[in-house]
Amino acid sequence: MNEPEPVYSKAALDMFTVANEYCIFVEKADGYGKADIYNYFQKVLPLLYIKGALIPAITVEYPEANERYLTEEQWQHVLHVLRNKFNEDDTFSFSDPNPGDASTSLRSLSENLADIYQDMKDFVLLYSKEQHAARENAVHEIGRLYKSHWGHRVLMCLTHLHFLLHRTDIEAEEIY
Repeated sequence: MNEPEPVYSKAALDMFTVANEYCIFVEKADGYGKADIYNYFQKVLPLLYIKGALIPAITVEYPEANERYLTEEQWQHVLHVLRNKFNEDDTFSFSDPNPGDASTSLRSLSENLADIYQDMKDFVLLYSKEQHAARENAVHEIGRLYKSHWGHRVLMCLTHLHFLLHRTDIEAEEIY
C-alpha cells in the first residue's frame, strides 16, 4: 500500500485536528472556569506533544509560501484572558534542563499557552489554505517549531498544571 504524501499523512491531519481544537478552546476560554481550563489543558497538551513528535520531515519546495497570521494584538488578548483566569496560579519556577545552565527562572503559564496558541493558530490557518505549497510549509513549520519553540513549552505547562491539579494531594502526602 502506498503511503500518502507527507503533507496529507495521518500524522499531519491528526496534528491539524488537535491544533484546531486547541485554538477553538483557547478562543472561548473566557467562558470557562479555571478548573475546566486546567482539566482541558491537562488532556490536550500531551496530545499536541505526541502529534508534534510524529510530524514527518518535509522539504519545502516554495518557502516563500510560508506565512504567519496571528497579530501581536491577538496574542496579547489570549494572554490577558488566560492571565486573568489563572491569577496567582500563573507564575511558576522552572529549572533549565540544559546541563550547562543550572538556573531557575520564573515562568508564566498564560504566556506559554499563548505562545503555543500562536504556533497552532498559524499552522491551522496556513494548512487550511487550498495551495499545496501552503500546506507543505505549514507541516514543515509546525515540525520545526515543535523542536525549537512549542514542544518545550508544552512540557513546562504540563508540569505546572500537574501541580495545580494535584497540589492538595501532593502536599497531604508530603512528597518531595
